[in-house]
Amino acid sequence: MANNPPPKSYSYEQAGVSIAAGNALVKAIAPLAKATARPGADAELGGFGGFFDLKAAGYSDPLLVAANDGVGTKVKLAIDHDRHDRIGIDLVAMCVNDLIVQGAEPLLFLDYFATGKLENGIAERVVAGIADGCKISGCALIGGETAEMPGMYAAGDYDLAGFCVGAVERGEQLTGDKVAAGDVLLGLASSGVHSNGYSLVRRLAADKGWKMDRPALFDQDRLLIDALIEPTRIYVKSLLPAIRAGRIHALAHITGGGLLENVPRVLPTGLHARIDAGAWEQPRLMAFLQAQGNIEPEEMARTFNCGIGMVLAVAADEAAGLQADLEAAGETVFVIGAIEPGARGCTVQGNAEVWSARAAWEASHLS
Repeated sequence: MANNPPPKSYSYEQAGVSIAAGNALVKAIAPLAKATARPGADAELGGFGGFFDLKAAGYSDPLLVAANDGVGTKVKLAIDHDRHDRIGIDLVAMCVNDLIVQGAEPLLFLDYFATGKLENGIAERVVAGIADGCKISGCALIGGETAEMPGMYAAGDYDLAGFCVGAVERGEQLTGDKVAAGDVLLGLASSGVHSNGYSLVRRLAADKGWKMDRPALFDQDRLLIDALIEPTRIYVKSLLPAIRAGRIHALAHITGGGLLENVPRVLPTGLHARIDAGAWEQPRLMAFLQAQGNIEPEEMARTFNCGIGMVLAVAADEAAGLQADLEAAGETVFVIGAIEPGARGCTVQGNAEVWSARAAWEASHLS
């Protein structure tokens, strides 16, 4: 009889998944998670789930509010240009800003990091950014999942998802039912593009041949890539005191759909938001994007935040005082419009003449 070779012995490592690398990553990021500990959570990693003690966090009759999100194709910019350190802030921001508009304090966060092959140096940088976002917003990173899936992603690629849970005392939640005709709309400045519209940004970059590693035409002190990838601003700590004091009737997080589609989400039937685009100066980054893509004003208002990351509806006699308090807390605040009777929706006035003129100026001076 012929001697047959022994059957080949397979391992998970040979299939492209390294258990050792996963364990090493958990060990490396444990201190990052521990640094986000807050009352109610000790932020220890390694169990099958994370505990949170609402009583220890100071709540007596809370409602839980949950949100999940990603960062869209902005993550591709981070991958292509080695900007992994702060993309995690975006991940947290997109979740916690959605919680604060309900009046909820973010309490705990979990992340999902998926890649074809785990490169711990990159994963650690991403998780470090997630931990930074948790510290900025005051929530604990209590767990997550790292998935190594060969064949699912191109070399070097990864994707992110975030999950956040917050709480608000019963009766203090923001549902939009307090919004009334005559309310003033305050706009909080964004930090940049935030995390929406990046498929269009990347299309423009490819079609126009942008040099990402050179100073931005609209800001010679910054590389273009750094201006484009600036993390989403987190508004939690500046807004929470005013929410708890009952000074805010409604909040709208300006994400995909822009001003036109997000503001109506917090309006009752029979009320209309009218916004004056001339009430704030369009950021030069936004004007650059509009000029580069010859983007119509309505398309700008539906795709990008146009410089406003959060909109507040407040009583008219509260607006000036709240504006001053928010500015003292570090926000840039504009009075951008008002609530009036009408079909539920949002009209952005003046954008055709204001934004188009600015974009034309950018096109002629920065080409």
